Amino acid sequence: MLESNVHFPTDFNLLWDACRKCIELLSDLCIKHGLLGWRKCHDWKKKIKSLMRNCAEISRNGGANKEQRLKDIVASYLNKVYQLELKINEALQSLLSCDLSPSQHIALQQVRYFHDMLIKHIDLIERRIFKGEKIPHSEKVFSLFEPHTEWINKGKTNPSIELGHKLLISTDQYGFILDYKVMVKTCDVNETIALVDRLLNQYGEDCIASFSVDKGFSSKENRELLELFIPEVIMPKKGKRNLQEQNTESKKRFKLLRNKHSAIESNINSLEHHGLNRCPDKGFHGFQRYTGLGVLAYNLHKIGKQVLRCRQPLKKAA
Repeated sequence: MLESNVHFPTDFNLLWDACRKCIELLSDLCIKHGLLGWRKCHDWKKKIKSLMRNCAEISRNGGANKEQRLKDIVASYLNKVYQLELKINEALQSLLSCDLSPSQHIALQQVRYFHDMLIKHIDLIERRIFKGEKIPHSEKVFSLFEPHTEWINKGKTNPSIELGHKLLISTDQYGFILDYKVMVKTCDVNETIALVDRLLNQYGEDCIASFSVDKGFSSKENRELLELFIPEVIMPKKGKRNLQEQNTESKKRFKLLRNKHSAIESNINSLEHHGLNRCPDKGFHGFQRYTGLGVLAYNLHKIGKQVLRCRQPLKKAA
């Protein structure tokens, strides 16, 4: 799991992010072109941020009449944002008649993006707080600045939730990474066949003597197909096993190869120490590039350790 460089998202602070960026970008553009109305931009930011924090505090804490108090403060928050949205819309119309430079056109496109996000999160908050709707996961955005970020529920206690993307890592018996992929809106079981296909195409049809995966990659169809190309497929079944499956997974060879698979946990820990813990780069392209550089650094480190290990007998002999 590689995390994006984002803060924990709530609809309250995402709406504040959209307001803040609209104010900062528009005030700069309007002042440069002599448009009035943005002299108090810092005051706008201060008031909206204060209301956002009050909403978050009431939502987080308990107390008497919490639901009504939350609705009251959210109504005040949204009223202020409504006023800002009208002001933003008016400024956008005024800027259309101005002679903008290429860099200012880019800034104007950014304003339009954050303006759309502002309207979107006004709607989400209204539906959740005042209409009592449960917002579908597909409608949510987890970062305005890194919109590719996914909400990953790890099923563990600490941390239970991470924001970023899962990485599919394949290593050989020596710990070198042979293949990696940034997984986007897909599950493990759908990646098994594609992974083996990439490995066979790159290293040859007879290159894999055994193939071991976690339970999340397991399915009957995947196992039957892989057994046609790979001599030993170590794919523990997810869920209840029948007698034949119990006998297969209790064999000495199966247990031996499955125990070797636990070395991937050490490799994952090593990858995190080579920078693949949190990605500081911007955009999905930067996320993929950073992942590739982290894998390269890991493999170079492995090669360096092997070179030093080979030199030790020469040093002792000298």
